[in-house]
Amino acid sequence: MKRAKDIKRLLLLGFALLLSGCAGSTAGLTAGTDPNPSAMQGQEASPQTAVHAVQTDSEDAPVVWFTADISAAGLVRVYEQLGWEPAGKVAVKISTGEPPASNYLRPELIGDLVKKVDGTIVECNTAYGGSRASSAMHKQVAADHGFLDIADFDLLDEDGEAEWPVTGGIRLTRSIVGSHAENYTDWLILSHFKGHAMAGFGGAIKNVAIGMSSPSGKVYVHTAGTKTSGSIWYGDQDAWLEALGEMVTGVRDHVGAEHIVYINVMNRLSVDCDCDGNPAEPDMHDIGILASSDPVALDQACIDLMYQAPDSASLIRRIERQNGLHTLEHAEEIGLGSRTYRLVNIDE
Repeated sequence: MKRAKDIKRLLLLGFALLLSGCAGSTAGLTAGTDPNPSAMQGQEASPQTAVHAVQTDSEDAPVVWFTADISAAGLVRVYEQLGWEPAGKVAVKISTGEPPASNYLRPELIGDLVKKVDGTIVECNTAYGGSRASSAMHKQVAADHGFLDIADFDLLDEDGEAEWPVTGGIRLTRSIVGSHAENYTDWLILSHFKGHAMAGFGGAIKNVAIGMSSPSGKVYVHTAGTKTSGSIWYGDQDAWLEALGEMVTGVRDHVGAEHIVYINVMNRLSVDCDCDGNPAEPDMHDIGILASSDPVALDQACIDLMYQAPDSASLIRRIERQNGLHTLEHAEEIGLGSRTYRLVNIDE
């Protein structure tokens, strides 16, 4: 209960800043970033002090639902606010988490929701080595982490890949996904919001853009459409951030926007991704669970709540060091979603 009150206080603070004009226009935000973020590995920037202000009361804005109750029941309850009715076979896209100690969403948290939608947990193999680079190893990780105890598990790229067209972008012409993606009608993108060494942060957009991509598709996104094999490291930081949103537009357009919804869980808020088997220990409090049919609005709302938190300096530095907010800027520009949203707290 105290945590819910703390979140409510932070939300009210954000709205107060909006009304006072301290945070600027609701049309967008600015981020203090290094002019060459790809060259800043190991360096730290100072957290920016401005609160991101893109919340609105407009009925036309996409809704982002929020609960501070990070539990199996809370996850089901916030999902139900979406009013989503799957039409066929449901894929639940998660990260299985790199061993031995990543902060992936635990089966005991997500199990009830996965069963409620009669979903199959899906993933793709990695492009960087590690314990999930081959199907056999990845299945063992999924078993070790308890996911096989709650649902069927499907490696989308186990039998190859498929290509879905991307239109309207400047970096990609296709999304290269695991071929089993063709077997699903509906998609629940269930993401752990956290930092990321290359993208600054990872949420719904990254869970689709990298998580649904086959290994060659991962290289394609990481290198902004320049190659499909070799290293994932790429020198043009903004270009690869732009590719993230463009890949997701290809997925959305192929499956249909009405067939995909997104949930972000803001717990264990490390500066490191779940692809890191030994991530930095979180140094800020958990925040809550958010859900939306708009992935840009959802990730933006998580960013805003994180910036309003009093203990988020490390994660803010990680995001700004990598110019991470550019992912959302470009995603909105190409029509993936809206950075202006209406936040509804279902705990009130």
